[in-house]
Amino acid sequence: MAGPLDRLFTLGSGRTRRFSSYDRSGGNADSIAIAAGDTATLAEIDRPGIIRHIWITVACRDPMIRRNAVLRAYWDGEDHPSVECPLGDFFGQGWGEHYPFASLPLAAGPAGGRALVSYLPMPFSRARLTLVNESEARIDAFYYYVDYEELAAEPAEAGRFHAHWRRELTDAGELDPGGRENEWGVLGPAPQNASDRGNFVFLEAEGRGHVAGVHYFVDNPGPMWYGEGDDMWLIDGEPWPGSAHGTGTEDFFNGAWSPNELFAHPYFGYARVPESVGWLGRTHCYRFFIEDPIRFQTAVRGSIEHGHANCLTLDICAVTYWYQTEPHRPFPALPPREARQNMPVLGAREVHRWRDAWRRTLGGGSRLWGHEVEGGQGRP
Repeated sequence: MAGPLDRLFTLGSGRTRRFSSYDRSGGNADSIAIAAGDTATLAEIDRPGIIRHIWITVACRDPMIRRNAVLRAYWDGEDHPSVECPLGDFFGQGWGEHYPFASLPLAAGPAGGRALVSYLPMPFSRARLTLVNESEARIDAFYYYVDYEELAAEPAEAGRFHAHWRRELTDAGELDPGGRENEWGVLGPAPQNASDRGNFVFLEAEGRGHVAGVHYFVDNPGPMWYGEGDDMWLIDGEPWPGSAHGTGTEDFFNGAWSPNELFAHPYFGYARVPESVGWLGRTHCYRFFIEDPIRFQTAVRGSIEHGHANCLTLDICAVTYWYQTEPHRPFPALPPREARQNMPVLGAREVHRWRDAWRRTLGGGSRLWGHEVEGGQGRP
């Protein structure tokens, strides 16, 4: 069995090729500008090959350019993109931010996560990569490499790479009669959820292939733990609960016991965690199925609960990566730029207002501590 580094000494027959933003005059102006609303073609290839490496960095006055610029890839002359994702999210950078992130297939490197790097292999017979600037500001400098191997013929059994971004402001009211965010049963008995109805959906794909990874960007508007939701994978049309059913969000991302700390493994980790009370704010979890791909022969539906029994309102964005045969099922429409912006940041002022509203429900006592409930003290 070949080892993971055996490619370093294996002499192949492919030819190394590169598209980049280098200065064609021989000078040092090694970037391109992309006007607001324009599309730049980063690579267009009409022979079989495999993209092996992508590196990108961007300079723009728009602080949300990583969410407002969209990366797309088209394989084999298809009309529908197989990759459609905001630029930053694709490379593991949520909310338009930049921060260090490290994994085996993807990274955001120095300085401060501003270098966007992919080693995900992307085979093709023909290929076209584009970057659309949907910002109102000009991209003043866009630097990039697209390194690929040109081959005499495409590799056998080579699935096509896919990546898609989804977002949802989840509804906490489907199973709880009062629409309460009743996580951990703090407001009463917790409901049961014997289905994947109401889950956040990672992907719905048709064809033969396997899921290769997930980035999960969750913005939590409250301090309660967001991660009791189970992941659920219904494969080849099987009914719920399916053959791959999880036990909790942190379990799916290889964490345990409600983690809230930075951690980086080549296959999984927590690249961003909030600095606030409890789990209030933005968390970025990731997992790549390098050794344990989720395989499907005809179809897959992957989803995850937002809190146990979908009991929490969360702002969830996710990028799912997979390989499959073509043609693929066209993606749901990418939300327009206005619908990709961040929810407001909540902090100490909002928590204090919540506390004041709670005090008023108990009559506004001047020495209420915070653990009291109507009609007594302690938990309901």
